[in-house]
Amino acid sequence: MGLKTIDASSLTPAEMQGFLHYAISPRPICFASTIDKNGVVNLSPFSFFNVFSINPPICVFSPTSRARDNTTKHTLENVLEVPECVINIVNYDMVQQAYLTSTDYPRGVNEFSKAGFTELASETVKPPRVAESTVQLECVVNEVISLGQNGGAGNLVIAEVKRMHINEDILDADGKIDPHKIDLVARLGGDWYCRVTGDNLFKIAKPIDSAGIGIGIDAFPKDVKNSNVLTGNNLGLLGLVKTLPSDEEVEAFSKTDEMKELLDATIDSHSRITRLHLKAKHLLDNGHVMDAWKVLLM
Repeated sequence: MGLKTIDASSLTPAEMQGFLHYAISPRPICFASTIDKNGVVNLSPFSFFNVFSINPPICVFSPTSRARDNTTKHTLENVLEVPECVINIVNYDMVQQAYLTSTDYPRGVNEFSKAGFTELASETVKPPRVAESTVQLECVVNEVISLGQNGGAGNLVIAEVKRMHINEDILDADGKIDPHKIDLVARLGGDWYCRVTGDNLFKIAKPIDSAGIGIGIDAFPKDVKNSNVLTGNNLGLLGLVKTLPSDEEVEAFSKTDEMKELLDATIDSHSRITRLHLKAKHLLDNGHVMDAWKVLLM
């Protein structure tokens, strides 16, 4: 696999944006409502956004200066005047409407009205919430950090969450947000977005839990670590186990009808290893990690 190497200083801001926006994605969308000192409301989406702390609860988003003329966005001007905002989470049902607010409307234009959203009074801050958003975070702005003076430079808005509002329809039986129900969208490069739906959700077990730490790939037998069949994801699953199966467990598994048939069909050591690794991969793809290890240790 060849690598294209690019020095950052050789790129224009537009070229850099193209590479970074496509490479660092998907990015969650901060749909920020703000207000200026005269009470004029602004609503705008930002994909430079994430949660950065739990205690205190801190979200950070970044309005960048426009690359074409180095002008600033109304959101940035507003939080410098009134250091408060509401971060409204964007789901699939509202993404087209939210996209309308990315237009550079003149100051004084209310994007709530332009995009057809409903203003909902906040309880702890001045900017209104977006009623259609299923999660609304009322925040105070602790700090704004400028990252540069040229067009395309970011401005980190460090927002502390003071109150959350969550639509009960997206909660599960335990009162937690259900990833199958919230129907999130995220920003990619260019005009591309993605939707988080049930068919592309998956879980990954933590590498450490109350039972201890996984053995890691460096503890694997050489033929397993250097397998031409097992993928990186397969190796990652194998590395999560806390202990390997015992010799007795491996021996018992080898005597099952299925495994006896597989072993009897092998002719030489190379084909034997390949068949065993293919069998282990099938077991891993179906969630049977310890059985996969028993196969690999035969």
